[in-house]
Amino acid sequence: MKKQWLFWWFANIFWIATFTVGTVALWLREVDGAGVTQTPVAKLAAIIVLLIAFTIPLIIQVVWLIINLVISINNKTNIQ
Repeated sequence: MKKQWLFWWFANIFWIATFTVGTVALWLREVDGAGVTQTPVAKLAAIIVLLIAFTIPLIIQVVWLIINLVISINNKTNIQ
């Protein structure tokens, strides 16, 4: 496995772990930073905002995946 694939996998693991920890923290908190008691609807809204924020890293990871695939295919055809 080449370096670019290892970096891609490590980046994916990092973003998945960060999203998971953030989601769990948002769901388990009873009161937010402003002192407002969190209802299930408010918790869900906060998680949706977090999900929207994580679409940017998701797009970057998908573009990176496509680049890695193209490079891998080009390297295989050049070897043969």
